[in-house]
Amino acid sequence: MNIAIIGPSGAGKGSHAGALCARYALQQVSTGDLFRHHLQTRSALGLLARRQVEQGELVPDEIVDAMIEEWADKLPAATGALFDGFPRTADQVQFLENLLAQRGRTLDAVVYLRVADEEIVRRLSGRLICRDCQTPYNARFQPPKVSGLCDRCGGPLYQRPDDSAAMVRTRLRVFQRTTGPVLDHYAAANKLLIVSGEGTSREVEGRIINALDAVQNQSGQFATRAEAAEISATTTAPATAIRATVDLVLLGGPGSGKGTQAERLCAELKLRHVATGDLFRDNLRQATELGRLAKNYMDRGELVPDDVTDAMVAERLARPDAHEGFILDGFPRTTHQAEALQEILTGLHRRLGGVLYINVSDAAIIDRLSGRMICRNCQAPYHRLFKPARAPGICDSCGGELYQRADDNPGTIRARLVTFHRQTEPLIDYYRRAGLLHEIDGAGDVSGISGRCFAAVRGISNQGSAGAPATPTSHV
Repeated sequence: MNIAIIGPSGAGKGSHAGALCARYALQQVSTGDLFRHHLQTRSALGLLARRQVEQGELVPDEIVDAMIEEWADKLPAATGALFDGFPRTADQVQFLENLLAQRGRTLDAVVYLRVADEEIVRRLSGRLICRDCQTPYNARFQPPKVSGLCDRCGGPLYQRPDDSAAMVRTRLRVFQRTTGPVLDHYAAANKLLIVSGEGTSREVEGRIINALDAVQNQSGQFATRAEAAEISATTTAPATAIRATVDLVLLGGPGSGKGTQAERLCAELKLRHVATGDLFRDNLRQATELGRLAKNYMDRGELVPDDVTDAMVAERLARPDAHEGFILDGFPRTTHQAEALQEILTGLHRRLGGVLYINVSDAAIIDRLSGRMICRNCQAPYHRLFKPARAPGICDSCGGELYQRADDNPGTIRARLVTFHRQTEPLIDYYRRAGLLHEIDGAGDVSGISGRCFAAVRGISNQGSAGAPATPTSHV
């Protein structure tokens, strides 16, 4: 048997995983545990992830995917798997299905632990975590035997800064937005089991076991798509007056030239370039509230969740220098982030004007990235052939050392492109259906590509003066 157990943070997934693994002879895997293991053992993937973290960058999905794939390769053929908290997004669903299919496996069931939002808020506001082994406790429901100390390893317990009521509610909104397509997919495949996660631990565990036993006996009652839709249902925000701004998103694969084109467009149009990589590093360097929150995740060896990134983008777009418009580079990367952006802009009384997708072939991207060099100090990009530094190995801007990133080799680039296409093709389709997508041929010299970008923006501006573009609908 292969199963996944999903639900919002605080639903109790980890609390029941051990008992389920023992009962059904499964091996448990969670992305958080895998990530910490690779960091601590300094594996090749761990070193690559650590380098991303040390440079103040978000760890790309393809590194986490590779960690799961490596784990799956070591799983004995006769042993089933329990995926704890995974998959959480539609692209993770696709990755997992492909991974299992390649190994002659499939998921037998996906257990969703349903817990009311206010109950999640109550649970997480009392949550305590062991600083050493990450074992969770709750001051009210599951206190440690000795106050402030972990039962398992004796380590000190602490409360995470993101377990405040306001932050928990924000995380729940993000979770519901991203999980809707996951639940719909598994409901359509007759694999979704919706189990109440409220009550005592023994009661919840009993419900999960009863549901899984029924699956094994081929008498399970799976949730319908209508039942799945109830979980992620959200209330539509009331219509508000929209300000006239030039708000654009720039999409493209790694090495497609997004950064270069964003700089040229912003200089010409007097817009603010908002690159999420720079935004993330700035928050860390300036130790903002969001930066400290992100660092807490990174220091624990955990991936920074989407709600923190969403909040950084929302704060940045609300600043006065982006009042008249912006070009957003690096966000959104997925459809659920696109919906987050729509929510952010609605709150600012704005609407996305258009999306420029710089389309470059995979072969051209591999050629470009294989020669890419990055400044170790200011992260300015160069290329040995297309954009060489004036002095070899030295940044023109700050004099810093230029180096080649470890992930800029052809094999790693191909893996990154697989992840990019899996994530971005649904996003491109999302914006195409909304009438916002403008595809730019990314082949040729920089000036030619810039000309095509400027022409697309002029078309967007003319369209904006004639009538507002469509607002994207919710996920399918």
